[in-house]
Amino acid sequence: MAVFQLNVNNRSYAVDVDPDTPLLWVLRDELNLTGTKYGCGVAQCGACTVHLNGNPVRSCTLPVAAAKGNITTIEGLSENGDHPVQKAWIELDVAQCGYCQAGQIMTAAALLARKPQPTDADIDTAMAGNICRCGTYKRIRKAIHLAATKGGAR
Repeated sequence: MAVFQLNVNNRSYAVDVDPDTPLLWVLRDELNLTGTKYGCGVAQCGACTVHLNGNPVRSCTLPVAAAKGNITTIEGLSENGDHPVQKAWIELDVAQCGYCQAGQIMTAAALLARKPQPTDADIDTAMAGNICRCGTYKRIRKAIHLAATKGGAR
């Protein structure tokens, strides 16, 4: 066990865990930030996506010892669920079951921060690693375009 200092959603935390513990389990079990979901455990589905220094990362395989810098979870994307991506998701009824949506939203928000006016090809490339079992991919793409028109890069 070791103590790690984490900056999550602009708050500092000290956690005493094994260095190999995946960041996902630290977020969920130690910090009670349960918006980030466990999907596959092998970084293939995207449900566990969070931002590390603004970049989307798969928290299910990232050891807490490697999580250096600013971590943002779905809870920290906006205080009131009013990030342009979140608003676009609601406006277009993107989610069906909703399980993958936190990871989808975090990936989309990172894309818009890098590329405020993405093309369909940009969106398809950025979102390719996020699996939606309900198949809402067309609505996801449409919502990302909508968020881009509403300042999605904030």
